[in-house]
Amino acid sequence: MHRTRYTYDDEVSSSYGRCYLIPRDLPHQRVVHNAVDIDPAPDDRSTGLDVYGNIDTYFHVHTPHTELVVTGTSIVDVDPVDAGLLVGPAARTPWEQARPGVVGPPSAIEFVLDLDPPEIGEAVTEYAASVFTPGRPLIEAVTDLTSRIHTDFTYRSGSTAISTRVATVMGRREGVCQDFARVAIACLRSVGLAGRYESGYLATDPPPGRERIFGADASHAWAAVWLPDGRWLPFDPTNDKLVDERHVTVAWGRDYDDVPPLRGVIYTDATRSEIEVSVDVSPIDLDPGADLPPDAEQACGPESKAVTHAD
Repeated sequence: MHRTRYTYDDEVSSSYGRCYLIPRDLPHQRVVHNAVDIDPAPDDRSTGLDVYGNIDTYFHVHTPHTELVVTGTSIVDVDPVDAGLLVGPAARTPWEQARPGVVGPPSAIEFVLDLDPPEIGEAVTEYAASVFTPGRPLIEAVTDLTSRIHTDFTYRSGSTAISTRVATVMGRREGVCQDFARVAIACLRSVGLAGRYESGYLATDPPPGRERIFGADASHAWAAVWLPDGRWLPFDPTNDKLVDERHVTVAWGRDYDDVPPLRGVIYTDATRSEIEVSVDVSPIDLDPGADLPPDAEQACGPESKAVTHAD
């Protein structure tokens, strides 16, 4: 469950919003159930696909309010990592041969282009050059990049903002998952590889001997690199690992700005507002007696390998 709660010190007369809270259906990930609840109930809402195939929800609340709560709830069936992807020729090819400019379609080449304003500076170029040495297998270079960012950068909540540039993160050597994903993507693009920003959730485990605390999780972000066979290899620099069955993919784009969980515009005389965000991600057992939505039991069968329940 991903819940965002806004409170205002004066009445909001109208609120427009767009959110990415519904996970994608992918070969390794099946959405069993999802719902996006908005309170107050919107007078107008719609769900569609953006240019990258992500599911977005638009809403417009006309009812005067001082509090707005948007809640996304999903049940997702996720498979472990495909071992064949990691040892196949596309992943083992020298990284120079994985540049989409040589063998890729325009849809992949788009992810090679730098952002505006540019993020590929001297610090990024030098950092990437130490990883992408001539002839190195792509999978080896990407796992090395993942580990280096994990080691060289300190995770510090609140140390950056959404608007923080990659150059600032490179200089400070600290940030959060969105920053580390963006650093990795800038490094990929600096050598001509296609890098994709992916957002979603990660099921985390509590410390040994401690009960799981609901609401302690947060939305997560990672990067992915394009492979010459047309697939993408996602990796998580924050946790020094490849993306696996504990990751739930919601949306992807060229950068965070393409897929923020929630953004919008309000009309109000309020001078102060507060936001609270909580994310709960936990595994569940899909047995015959499980208390699930009616369509959930039909969508998951005995061959399900792993289930992540965002609730």
